Amino acid sequence: MAEQARPRPGGNMRLFDALQYRLPLAGVASILHRASGLLMFVLLPLLVWLLDTSLGSEVSYERFANAFVAGIGFVPAWLLKLVMLALIWAFLHHLLAGVRHLWMDLKHVLSKDQGRLSALAVLVASVALTLVLGARLFGMF
Repeated sequence: MAEQARPRPGGNMRLFDALQYRLPLAGVASILHRASGLLMFVLLPLLVWLLDTSLGSEVSYERFANAFVAGIGFVPAWLLKLVMLALIWAFLHHLLAGVRHLWMDLKHVLSKDQGRLSALAVLVASVALTLVLGARLFGMF
């Protein structure tokens, strides 16, 4: 009896089939590096508006500071803070992952363990720094 051919992974793959793969930590850090860059790009208009509002005048700075207390129009303050927290994480992760990539490029020879440890360091440091800055953003200290 002839053995049936298994379907190829690239053939008729559904979207959620990709979630079955377990990426190494370096792969997770790499995908998050790309996602954080995309998130910063998408939120760039908000960031430019916030910078312009905060630096325009004393009155515009008060409006900027009040946005994190009362919200902006129909957007509540907590949602604005969550968006800013996402932007903080994106910046920190992208920065740390970029430094990791520069370090790997300068090193030229990198073992699998060094790649895993540096990816773990990026993931832990970006989350830890985001939690600290998030606590400050939400007024915990």
